Amino acid sequence: MTQPRYLTGLIGRDIQASLSPMLHESEGDAQGLRLIYRLFDLAADGMGVEDLPRLLDALQLAGFAGVNVTHPYKQAITAHLDELSPQAQQIGSVNTVVFSAGRRIGYNTDIYGFAQNLRAGLSPDARFGRVVQMGAGGAGAATAHALMELGVGELTLFDPAQQRAQELAAALNAVHGAGRAIVGDDLPASVAAADGIVNATPIGMKGYPGSAIPQPLLRPALWVTDIVYFPLETQLLRDAREAGCATLDGSGMTVYQAVRAFEHFTGRAADPQRMSRNFRAALKP
Repeated sequence: MTQPRYLTGLIGRDIQASLSPMLHESEGDAQGLRLIYRLFDLAADGMGVEDLPRLLDALQLAGFAGVNVTHPYKQAITAHLDELSPQAQQIGSVNTVVFSAGRRIGYNTDIYGFAQNLRAGLSPDARFGRVVQMGAGGAGAATAHALMELGVGELTLFDPAQQRAQELAAALNAVHGAGRAIVGDDLPASVAAADGIVNATPIGMKGYPGSAIPQPLLRPALWVTDIVYFPLETQLLRDAREAGCATLDGSGMTVYQAVRAFEHFTGRAADPQRMSRNFRAALKP
């Protein structure tokens, strides 16, 4: 019997350290699938956002089942797809593209991944009255919608691109209820009133050193989570732990979003516990 074969990959920039190939290929091996997962690092290949249509054409022609998309192309990729899932259309951000019957269909599995990570990783009595989120880009759109669905009362967005934050706040309020999302202008005051903090920026990632939140603003009553997983302990999480905060790293979001992406690529359910064990093992020095 011929072993099922799937060509998949990841489009992004500066992604050589990504563990996505290991995550998907090891799950494929465990299920008896021949799954190949390639990195398409546009920085390493001397390419840019203008090359996305050509790259998608090539992947589709080569018979790829689909690709994941990461920073900084989650929003730009949407213009080159034939169809978006309702969630992807809602937030204008795609992290998974499936090639099917000559069409390119965009999904967003980050919403599910982030929400599942919070459900599994935070205390059941964690408060979600007020949350501060740093970042309003493609990943930030996903985490913000997930926070709304988890019942956050007021989400305060901060982003260097003020207009981007305003557009995301307007989109969130249109879908989830007026006034629930606002754009912040006073970070110390917002953090002082918050129950939790989300870093949805690349700050803290290898190549983007530092922390999105100044350490003096942190206090024990906060929970703090970061979408970055490389390194697993970012400067923000280190500062938060030292301040006595409950902390949650980005590994769970990465695993859970990959679980959903694997299902889109192969049509088979993935095992989140197995994928998490493999991920954690790969992160050990």
